[in-house]
Amino acid sequence: MPYVLKDKIALVTGGGQGLGQAVCQRLAQAGARVVVTDISGVTATTTATEIASLTGQQTLGLAGDVTDEAQVEAMVAQTVAHFGRLDIVVANAGIVIASSVTEFPAEQWRQVIEVNLIGYYLTAKHAARVMIEQRSGSIIQMNSKSGKKGSYKNSAYAASKFGGIGLTQSLALELADYGIRVNAVCPGNLLDSPLWVDSLYQQYGQRFGLTEAQVRQKYIDQVPLKRGCTYDDVCNVVIFLASDQAGYMTGQAVNVTGGQEMR
Repeated sequence: MPYVLKDKIALVTGGGQGLGQAVCQRLAQAGARVVVTDISGVTATTTATEIASLTGQQTLGLAGDVTDEAQVEAMVAQTVAHFGRLDIVVANAGIVIASSVTEFPAEQWRQVIEVNLIGYYLTAKHAARVMIEQRSGSIIQMNSKSGKKGSYKNSAYAASKFGGIGLTQSLALELADYGIRVNAVCPGNLLDSPLWVDSLYQQYGQRFGLTEAQVRQKYIDQVPLKRGCTYDDVCNVVIFLASDQAGYMTGQAVNVTGGQEMR
């Protein structure tokens, strides 16, 4: 969908690496001017510079911790000061910490909620203030299939994502009168992502007594389409939801799971 976001201003949290980085690049390829935010200012700036070089689009890299309201407010204010408006926000920043319920340290459980749910709330709150004045905008939360179905020994993450869908639906109702759409994307397992390759295969291999190759096959076998989710799969839906082609969609949590989750 070339240039369906021409001259739109998009801000992505957690945009300096992984899926967030891929989303930033695809937004720019679709014609948007992209603000890359990340907890690491160096990572954000480097990614923004690379995307500008690859796509020819204007970009801006900003440091920001989504759990700190003052920093979130500043990110949004800097975006508007630089580009004059804010049309699209992708609340992508997130973390995963997994443990059994009896062993899960409460401070780590809270940390997952702080980043994944409260970070989304703060990002949407300050974006909405700008978008209400404009009477237009699209807010997209990067959710998960774990927002639709409980996740084994991963209670904090699932709770944060279930909460994110409730927040998405509530904001969609509240902001509809201002022409602001709010939706979520629920990816399946991104089996080739750094999170899986650098961490989860080893963790799950130890947990299940399997090799890393066996862990990969175990998760592929759970998917009707028999492959893992890719960044392109997710970005295709993000671009659609951000565009006018999704102008009649709000309050939705769209599965991108190869049929693994159908609700």
